[in-house]
Amino acid sequence: MALSSTAIVLQTLNEKGLMKSDGGQASFSVLLFQDIAVIPMLALLPLLAMPDLMDLSHATDAHAVTTQVADAAHGAADDHSGGDHGDGIDLMSGLPGWAQAAVTLGAIGFVLFFGNYLTGPLFRFVSGAGLRELFTAAALMIVIGIAVLMSLVGLSPALGTFIAGVVLANSEYRHELESDIDPFKGLLLGLFFITVGAGVDFELLFANLGNVVGMTLGLMVLKAAILLGLARAFRVQGTDKWLFGLGLAQAGEFGFVLLSFTVGAKVIPSAVADQLLLVVALSMLLTPALFILYDKVIAPRLNATGAQQPDDIDERGKVIIAGHGRFGGIVNRMLRVNGYETTVLDYSSAQLEMIRTFGVKAFFGDATRPDLLHAAGIDEAELIVVAIDDKHQITELVKYVAENYPHVKIVARAVDRTHVYELYAAGCRNIIRESFDGSVRAGRSALEELGIAPYDAEKRAQEFRQRDMEAMIGLAPYYDPAVPIHENPAFIEASQRFIVQSEEEMRGTLNGKNSRVSRGWAPPRGASAGGTDDE
Repeated sequence: MALSSTAIVLQTLNEKGLMKSDGGQASFSVLLFQDIAVIPMLALLPLLAMPDLMDLSHATDAHAVTTQVADAAHGAADDHSGGDHGDGIDLMSGLPGWAQAAVTLGAIGFVLFFGNYLTGPLFRFVSGAGLRELFTAAALMIVIGIAVLMSLVGLSPALGTFIAGVVLANSEYRHELESDIDPFKGLLLGLFFITVGAGVDFELLFANLGNVVGMTLGLMVLKAAILLGLARAFRVQGTDKWLFGLGLAQAGEFGFVLLSFTVGAKVIPSAVADQLLLVVALSMLLTPALFILYDKVIAPRLNATGAQQPDDIDERGKVIIAGHGRFGGIVNRMLRVNGYETTVLDYSSAQLEMIRTFGVKAFFGDATRPDLLHAAGIDEAELIVVAIDDKHQITELVKYVAENYPHVKIVARAVDRTHVYELYAAGCRNIIRESFDGSVRAGRSALEELGIAPYDAEKRAQEFRQRDMEAMIGLAPYYDPAVPIHENPAFIEASQRFIVQSEEEMRGTLNGKNSRVSRGWAPPRGASAGGTDDE
């Protein structure tokens, strides 16, 4: 019951853009640890088995006890001598609890050894065939094989697939595997929830409606209270605390696995497990309602009342930096070493604690709030650098500053190419794609490795950057926010025209003679020591 639903919570956090928040990161950390904790849980559960006591639980006197023991011994003898062995291989049959735990841990250890040392050579051999389908088939074979092995040692195939995922995640081919299975992820997740719903025993539910609903609500209230206390102890505050507490208040999908296993291991009777399975399913069913409660009631109220008050901004620079992550942090350092005073705003308390240990002056607060921008000195500022993570919030902040403070120059971080057009429509003209410059530098290095002189490689990189910028500006009028770019005929036609024109112009420019070699750059390979003809 302590476990929470990884599938539901992570999917919801990603959909709502809350994964990067302190509450989202805390939730992800707990969910990951819980998933790993399932392994020792399943390994140790057989030690709790008390079959004799359970079989004798209904006995009322010594004679009944004696009779039941004799019947049990006779039945056990029949099972070993003349039982049907056609049900499959069971490596755990007849083993005591400690031996079952040892076999389980041994099987898991073998899987981890296989994942660390054998999956790499296996995938290298398979990839040599050059068939993507064979690569995917090999991954499925590993998953199914591990799931079967877990079944043989008495564990759930669901746990086996989880361990297989951990094994494949450690492979050097994990990115290719992730891209291969990504199209199936949503489909399989939906199939999982269909099976959860189909497994609800409505007859049992209606027969014990009061008990089941009471246990479900009691479980969720108890877990929420414990999680809120933990959030307070670990300094997760404000709306993040409530996101953490409410988001993990349900039971999880591994509850189905553990409850089925406890029945098989004779830890709890099946009558109790059946009701607990309903509690798990209902708590998962109620989880969307908890996120709605957070979105519609708790988050707006805390933001409105300032339950987590922003810092008092006692220093104002001419430059405001909204967001001090890996992007905004570099911008801040570059400005400060060049003598410019900055006002840094960030909404992640964990990020602020980290950067403050390095002596960086920063203030806690949501830069998208107009009152906080005013407190940071947006009226007198010359420049704002928008470097927060959320794509929608970046666009809204740019639009607000462009409309209300036209004198303030804006440098905005764009998440992708489509986001560039959204920011351009919002009024920003200095847009930086977060991965573009690094990619251009990588392309320039690739040209150098292919034999192009450093000076010529830099010229070509600058030419490519300039052409791409012109294409972005030229395509901006064709962008329609209401229509995806791949469904916009005017945008597609203009894009193809710009690409062809840009490539032809670049080839014409680069095929000409090299211009005068700049001092500090190595001359093109093959040039004489005395210089080129242009010199």
